[in-house]
Amino acid sequence: MKKENKFWKDLQKAFNTGVSFMLPAVVVGGIFLAVSLATGEATDAGMEVTNPFMKNLLDMGSAGFAMMIPILSGYIANSLAGKPALAPAMILGFIANNPIGENQVKTGFLGAMILGVATGYFVRWIKTWKVPATIRTIMPILIVPVITTFVLGLIYIYVISIPIGAAMNWLVEVLGNMQGGSAILLGLIIGAMTAIDMGGPINKTATAFTLALMAEGIYAPNGAHRVAVAIPPLAMAISTFIDRKKYTSEDRDLGISAFFMGLIGITEGAIPFAVKDMKRVLPAIIIGSAVGGALSMANGVEALVPHGGLIILPVVNGKVWFVLSMLIGTVVSVAILHFTKPNLESKDGLNEK
Repeated sequence: MKKENKFWKDLQKAFNTGVSFMLPAVVVGGIFLAVSLATGEATDAGMEVTNPFMKNLLDMGSAGFAMMIPILSGYIANSLAGKPALAPAMILGFIANNPIGENQVKTGFLGAMILGVATGYFVRWIKTWKVPATIRTIMPILIVPVITTFVLGLIYIYVISIPIGAAMNWLVEVLGNMQGGSAILLGLIIGAMTAIDMGGPINKTATAFTLALMAEGIYAPNGAHRVAVAIPPLAMAISTFIDRKKYTSEDRDLGISAFFMGLIGITEGAIPFAVKDMKRVLPAIIIGSAVGGALSMANGVEALVPHGGLIILPVVNGKVWFVLSMLIGTVVSVAILHFTKPNLESKDGLNEK
């Protein structure tokens, strides 16, 4: 029992460490993206930024978002096994967050978390090896990173990514067969898929499905998806505003950034909150996004561009229900968090106002 408790405490500490180091990248990326996209124009390809200065700001924001997942993975592993685990976990986190292999599978932050944990424990095991003193000096900078990246990278590409890729193809097929069926059920599924991994493969599957339908002139599923992408960050932001005793001062500061990310439809703004408290945050945002998606579909909302959040309101058919669906879904998530997330202990000044 003690070993089991230590395992979960180690994991919790590792996830918190990963989030702490990831936060600056999330904030920088979110603020720069929000500012630059706010100056863009809605086109068939999404929000297009034409101002050269704002384009540079957009690139810097995109870089922040590209870095945040490798940083998360790296420092999860670093917490578990020290410096030798940092570089391989960052490399594997980058791999998880980008398409790779024959099927070009991407697993996003969930895959990066899994690889971060796997790297930590794999490196712990390598550190138990008995090696000659001459080799021991090069273990942290050569042997450990090379072996860890090679072994876990191949396992990820050739073992883990294959079933994930097959599952994604199956989901696209299922969604495609549902088109034209129950609008509410389809909206529920699209909304839930949008929130479950926040920019990961399931979210991208929903995106691919709605883009394919847009090419056929069907815009309502895209409307549901674009409502749902904004709900997780908006819900987390508002929850930090009204339930301050449930969040650290760091979380509350992050809530401001998440709010602006929600306005421009960047679901990843909720990732740090989900990593720290997955069992409460994920159900809340999945249910809220599903409700928002269902309301959007039921009321015929159509988003005419492949982007989300209130920033695209001028190019939405059914503007009132677009806003209402987003608002109601957000309120549902906030309410669930209010009743399921406990107040932080007052020690260490976490409850300061």
